[in-house]
Amino acid sequence: MAKSAKVLYEGILAARLSETDEGYLLQYDGEYLQHPDSQPISLTLPKQQEPYSSKVLFPFFDGLIPEGWLLDIAVDHWKIKANDRFELLLTTCRDTIGAVTIESE
Repeated sequence: MAKSAKVLYEGILAARLSETDEGYLLQYDGEYLQHPDSQPISLTLPKQQEPYSSKVLFPFFDGLIPEGWLLDIAVDHWKIKANDRFELLLTTCRDTIGAVTIESE
């Protein structure tokens, strides 16, 4: 069963990110793509109609996950496996310092 998340850019739905048996998919929201002022989620993930796919979590999203002692706290507090990158992303990236936040669907 695939897990999915909403990717918000400055509070606006920009894309959906899914974890599947084959890896990960990122699909920009059609309405977001049509807005003239919308920004790409990352320079490594420019806006496009076609979905992005990857066998591993896209580096941009993996980079949002805490590291070191903050990762240890998240793993211990929420009882998440340290190698479950998608679950860590869903749990720890609801309120980031940057423009991109992740909401579980």
